[in-house]
Amino acid sequence: MELRIPVGQDDLWTEHLAGDGVPIVFLHPGTGDSRVWDPVVAGLSGRRMVRYDVRGYGRSPLPTEEFSLLDDLVTVLEQLDLQRVVLVGCSMGGGTALSFALTHPDRVHGLVLLCPSVRGFPALEEPDLDAQYAELIANRDVDGLVQFGLPVWASTVVDDAVVDQLRAAAPAWFEQGMYLKAEPPVYDRLNEIHAPTTVMVGDRDRPIATASAGAAAARIPGARFTWIPGADHYPSLRNPQLVIDAINNYVAG
Repeated sequence: MELRIPVGQDDLWTEHLAGDGVPIVFLHPGTGDSRVWDPVVAGLSGRRMVRYDVRGYGRSPLPTEEFSLLDDLVTVLEQLDLQRVVLVGCSMGGGTALSFALTHPDRVHGLVLLCPSVRGFPALEEPDLDAQYAELIANRDVDGLVQFGLPVWASTVVDDAVVDQLRAAAPAWFEQGMYLKAEPPVYDRLNEIHAPTTVMVGDRDRPIATASAGAAAARIPGARFTWIPGADHYPSLRNPQLVIDAINNYVAG
């Protein structure tokens, strides 16, 4: 079932699929929208699942006010009356999942984190890439951003699915500096997370992504760490079965 869930002055395109077991909530990366989960959702048919597009991404309209990724997730869960969930987050979505696990620990049945954004991780500076990205944003150049993003995020295979993902994300990037609120750092608090956790990252992802994923897994008590062979920053498109298997560890039959 497709829904429009109000969040402040805006709304989110949301899909809520009825099914069995602990509800699974998918949080997409900043390099795409919730269609990135298509092969995983198809492989989990019969489960109760929720996914939505963040404001400005995919089928959700551009934001018209300041917003928080964490607050919007909380609103979606409240609107759907989901009390305890498995969170499956990729990149930006993984960062939101970590924030939720720290602020609402009793509501997290399990975490599956794919190349998660880990706020507070000591990132390496990349001034050349940053300058190129900033120029494309200033020019509101969607085609340029897609071409910029392909070698950065899709180092294994360039196909229509990945191009569509970047094109669905680019409009949101123009607005984030104005509307998206920064979430507090989580890196130094990862030891407080006690939900069962799996951290996964592609062995062809960017070095900063593999480093932060490994560091997160080392800091979260009991976390499992899994390499995804041949995957870049789109692991759910590159090897959905490994992601499905990880999720199945945390949902009832």
